[in-house]
Parts: sequence; structure tokens; C-alpha cells
Amino acid sequence: MKRAPRVGVFGLLGSGNLGNDGSLEAVLGYLRAEHPDAVLTGLVGGPDVVRERYGVDTTPLHWNQAEYETASGLRSIVLKGLGKLVDIGRTAAWVRKQDVVIVPGMGVLEATLPLRPWGFPYSLFLLSATGRLFGTKVALVSVGANEISARATRTLVRWSGRLAAYRSYRDDISRDAMRAMGVDTRHDEVYPDLAFSLPTPDAGGAPGTVGIGVMAYYGGNDDRADGDRIYRHYVDTMNRFVAWLVDQGRPVRLFIGDRIDRQVVDEIIEKTASPLVTAASAETLDGLMHEMAAVDSVVATRYHNVLCALKVAKPTVAIGYAPKNDVLMTEMGLGAFTQRAKDVDFDRLVEQFTDLENRSAELHQTLLERNQMNAQRLKDQFAALSAALFGGGR
Repeated sequence: MKRAPRVGVFGLLGSGNLGNDGSLEAVLGYLRAEHPDAVLTGLVGGPDVVRERYGVDTTPLHWNQAEYETASGLRSIVLKGLGKLVDIGRTAAWVRKQDVVIVPGMGVLEATLPLRPWGFPYSLFLLSATGRLFGTKVALVSVGANEISARATRTLVRWSGRLAAYRSYRDDISRDAMRAMGVDTRHDEVYPDLAFSLPTPDAGGAPGTVGIGVMAYYGGNDDRADGDRIYRHYVDTMNRFVAWLVDQGRPVRLFIGDRIDRQVVDEIIEKTASPLVTAASAETLDGLMHEMAAVDSVVATRYHNVLCALKVAKPTVAIGYAPKNDVLMTEMGLGAFTQRAKDVDFDRLVEQFTDLENRSAELHQTLLERNQMNAQRLKDQFAALSAALFGGGR
């Protein structure tokens, strides 16, 4: 009798980022539909959340539970260094038990936000290296990438990609970035973000409501010295835009994509002091899509806030922090409605939002058509994944 495949999921999952967990939901849905006999486990950042919410047996990604806290003394520095060594054995032991490990979506090959090489890039390299060592197939599925200038991070990301058994990307710029960093991408495909395979909730809610997806944004990896100024400009502009909407009597619903963004929501609510401004409490990407289905239009920053809005066919302005946001908007037919978070301009935002609402019916129809295309492409992706990792479907 053939043994059930042992399949692991890997990444900063269950750690408070709704987009990451939405990618996990998409992959779990595929596995449970097409490979229901698979034995699922996870090496993840938030093991308790993933275990309780998704029913997957989990192991913490890091031995040092304070891995992503800033080292503040000799003891914490020593623990971080020791953790790097311990994690080699922990990762190897977990990988060795799997037949396949899937890294579901996420920007695991990019450094568009502040990132240290010894953080997640190191963990991902350990995964790919031990996978190659033990013959476990590591699959990077619909992931994001960008060309990285920092030498150590670039090296770890390049080798993580090279050693993986399967790679696909969520856009062309990600594949191009990996090629530029020395990965042979001739057989790698581009598919939509995995979240486009999730169920789409029905629309409905208070007419005229505007959804605002905010972010605790301090710039990118090269902006550390200027992070506080960038954050202040972004938050002040969003405060001003929300106040402008309130002055027109428009209800505003605030969204986040990561728990760190809550600080921005709290500041906007305090400054506007209006009953028209409320905050969503969604803890999953599915919950966020249900919330966004209840608004008329959206202005958002985090990539998966923008994606959720487009997925539920809401005309959207993206205040992005990386080229991936612009690419997504262009692919969905809304390329004219983008800005950069680093230098977001209030007057231009008002102009874009006004134009967006004037073209609402046309843009809504465009989004419905693009969403159908994305759903079909992801069916193709899952069929290709089954062939590559399991030798076929069910």
C-alpha cells in the first residue's frame, strides 16, 4: 500500500501578517482537495495560531523565541547567535521527515521592507539547503522577489532559489529579479498571487463607505536612517485624507494587513474623533475580504490589502511601497491609480480618488473579468504543482 505523502508548509505564517496566512489558506485548500491523504505539518513563525486556526501540526520556526526582537544586551546577543546554530539541526530534522515542503506565496525572495540577512533569508536558505541534502522537494509557490543589493542577503536569496526543486512567481518582475541575481529561471512560470484562488465573498454594506488600508510604513531596506520622517509623512497624509472624506460625510472603514499597523489606525481614530471612522477587526485574509466587500471603494498600502480589494472587485487606489504594487494594479487594469507611499501626495490622491469613483462601474467590470482569468491560471498552477511534486493529481 502506498504511503501517504508527508507535506510541510514553511514560513512566517501565523505571525500576524494576513497576506502570508491567506497564501497558506490557499495552499491548504489545494492540498486538502487534491491530496486529501497528505500528512500536513508546518515549520512556522506562529505555531499556535496555525495549529489552532488551520488544524496543522506545527513546530516553531526558530529555537530562539525572541528571534525578531532587537538584541538589547549580551545575553540576547548570545542567544541569537546560539539560535542560528541550533536552527540548523532543527530545520534539518524537520525537513528530513517531509517528502515535500511548500513555501506558500509571500515575498520570501524580496527585501522591499527592512530586512537583515540573518533573519528570514537565513531560515529560507537552511530550508532549501537541507531539502537538497535529504532529497526533500522544496517548492517556492507564487512567491515575490526583487533584485537585492545587499551582498549577504542577495547571496542567501540566490542560493535559496537555486536549491529549490520548484519555483513559480507572482509576477514577471519577480522572475526577472531572480534571473538577474543568477538563478536559472528558464523553466519557472509566473502565476497570479495565491490569494486569488480563495473564495470571493458576496458584496453588501453601507453605501458610500470608503475603505482605507493603512500601514506602519518606515521606508525600505535602504531607508533606515530616514524611517521616522517617512513614517510621519505617510501617516500625516493618510490622516488628512481621512479628514477630507469625513468632511464630505463619507463613512470610513480602516483596515490593516499586519498587527503592527494597528498603531496607525489608533492615531487616525484619535485625530479624526468622528463616529464616521471605524476600524475593522479581521484576523484572516478571508475576514478582510468580507470586510472589504462591504465598502464602495478602497485606498490601500499593503500589497495584500490592495489585492483583497481587487479580488472583491472594488475600485482601488494603491499607495504602494514597491514595484509589485504597481505591477498588480496594472495587471488588474488600474495602473493609473497608484502612488508611492514614501512620498504620497495629498492633492494627487484626492484627484485620483475622485476619478476612480467617477469610473467606478467601468472599473468594477474590468476587475470581475481579470479575477476570472486569475482563478483559471491558479487552477493551472495547482495542476502543475501536483505533477511536479506528487506525480499527478488525486
